[in-house]
Amino acid sequence: MPYLYQDSKPRPAAHPGGARGTHSSGKGYEELKQECLRRGVLFEDSDFPACNSSLFFSENPPIPFVWKRPGDIVKDPKFILGGATRTDICQGDLGDCWLLAAIASLTLNEKTLARVVPLDQNFGSDYAGIFHFQFWQHNEWLDVVIDDRLPTFKGRLVFLHSAELNEFWSALLEKAYAKLNGSYESLKGGSTIEAMEDFTGGIGEVYDVKAAPDNFYEILEKALERCSMVGCSIDTSSAAESEARTPFGLVKGHAYSVTGIEEVSYRGRQVQLIRIRNPWGQVEWNGPWSDNSPEWRSVSPSEQRRLSQAARDDGEFWMKFEDFKVHFDKVEICNLTPDALEDSTVHKWEVTIHQGSWVRGATAGGCRNFLETFWTNPQIKLHLTEKDDGQDNCTFIAALMQKGRRKLKKLGAEMLTIGYSIYESPGRDGHLGKDFFRYHPSKARSKTYINLREVSHRFKLPPGDYILIPTTFEPHQEADFCLRIFSEKKAITEDLDENVAIDLPEPLHPTPSTQETEEEKQFRALFEQISGKDMEISAEELEYVLNAVLKKTKNIKFKNLSLISCRNIISLTDTSGNGKLEFSEFKIFWEKMKKWISIFLQFDFDKSGSMSSYELRGALKAAGYQLNNYLLQLIVLRYSDEQFQIEFDDFLNCLIRLENASRVFQALSAKNKEFINLNIGE
Repeated sequence: MPYLYQDSKPRPAAHPGGARGTHSSGKGYEELKQECLRRGVLFEDSDFPACNSSLFFSENPPIPFVWKRPGDIVKDPKFILGGATRTDICQGDLGDCWLLAAIASLTLNEKTLARVVPLDQNFGSDYAGIFHFQFWQHNEWLDVVIDDRLPTFKGRLVFLHSAELNEFWSALLEKAYAKLNGSYESLKGGSTIEAMEDFTGGIGEVYDVKAAPDNFYEILEKALERCSMVGCSIDTSSAAESEARTPFGLVKGHAYSVTGIEEVSYRGRQVQLIRIRNPWGQVEWNGPWSDNSPEWRSVSPSEQRRLSQAARDDGEFWMKFEDFKVHFDKVEICNLTPDALEDSTVHKWEVTIHQGSWVRGATAGGCRNFLETFWTNPQIKLHLTEKDDGQDNCTFIAALMQKGRRKLKKLGAEMLTIGYSIYESPGRDGHLGKDFFRYHPSKARSKTYINLREVSHRFKLPPGDYILIPTTFEPHQEADFCLRIFSEKKAITEDLDENVAIDLPEPLHPTPSTQETEEEKQFRALFEQISGKDMEISAEELEYVLNAVLKKTKNIKFKNLSLISCRNIISLTDTSGNGKLEFSEFKIFWEKMKKWISIFLQFDFDKSGSMSSYELRGALKAAGYQLNNYLLQLIVLRYSDEQFQIEFDDFLNCLIRLENASRVFQALSAKNKEFINLNIGE
């Protein structure tokens, strides 16, 4: 799919109060609801219909699903019953435990929950079969409207459901998230941090438990105190281990929520415990401090009440923190605001957002392993001017997110492997070229390239100017991206895109006939042969001349110069306005042509006879045209082939059209200047 460049100027962070409606009708939740109430009908969402395409895109339903409204499933449906709690989340027959773990964490913060799950909706007297939920997507809050028809089998919900059979907020939330991502099947497999960020607009950080810092308990304690969302999981060594149960009752490759962390008095000493929840609503840890373990007999009833300890098979359990570090491998923390977790001071962070694209043949250069194209990636300059309080360095988090890949699953798209590198700025403006990256190592980089939606890392660097390069691992891979920079002190960011500029040499003057070179004398003879005594040729005759000459030119690949191109050449050089080319005009054009051939050969680095589209920026600059990413990508889409190569005739056509356009632009600018001067004179 062709991705076009998105302006990546820094933008302010989005606020949930201004959530944008997404329904194709252009109407918001309240307007759609009132319309249904006036008409006496229940809402049916044409954007996400009750049919198989909303369920699966790669297979037919394994069982005959029946879409039913909650009132057709139970007698007295409730939106929320006794408050939305983590026990309302029970996984169904869909591999979206990552989403459910995030929802369970969401219920721990009433304010955040109320933002995602607006509480102004129910099955009461104003029920109209319509509900809405709000999600963060790439620096924008969206209001997603759905109808309440849910997939069932034999009268029971097939996917996410509450332990209370007449409570439906969690099932409807899952449906809204499925709509946001294109289908229920699109929710299969994912990272808990992905959903956490969509619920909060927060920033995620991932910890390897086995390599966690010494103060890891304090980090988790502080995160939960600040209502951050926390998930954890156990790695698998192969696909066969996915959802395999360990002897201790834990499930590999499965997303859990961390719902509490406490110290308990046990036999005269303090023991650190952590509370985990399995979104299945069952299958629990059976080791020390599990629901029915003997350790609880030595804990006072008041302590047990404080910890809400109860021996229920509800999927939630306590375990010793030391055992947690042994059995779990990964912890994901989504900070609702990116407050530092490393000290006791709460920081308000500055946030800037850049939206951009990797476009094949233009700005999809791949990682530093691919030096020939790496430099063509988008480049973002970061000015770190203020040190952290009491520190010598500046702290910031760089979070690179690929956009919309889950929704594109049905088109065969997968998560790309992404990352970024950070370089010290050489102190000059403009897009940095290949040689800079050839001779300068990176100052910092993302911890790894990985096929997650977002890659983020925390850095501490001295004040100064840096260049951040967001990339896919492989070149030629297309995607839109969102780059977020969170800094403790104000940091200034700017896109290192080129300003559009034209720097052409002064127009050439034809040499007198007495001083013609041998080459010009040969052209004069060919001209006389074709044109006759008036020494003027038409576009058709120019086509013959140029194709004959270019086919004899060594070292360049050439298809055929078209008649339209020759007409463009005549419009470029015809000073008399008769639609023909005089020999003196042809000589001027031929000097241009020789320069353009020289530039083409200079940027044909592999001497293949064609030029890589990634070199087009440099070649056009050598010819006098400095273009921004947007114009460059349009030209690449127009003139490069499937292998991202540009042959000479396409390069020539591009230059002719640019020069014609620049002349029109210069003429208009001159007229505007004349108009302004006249007005000033008046």
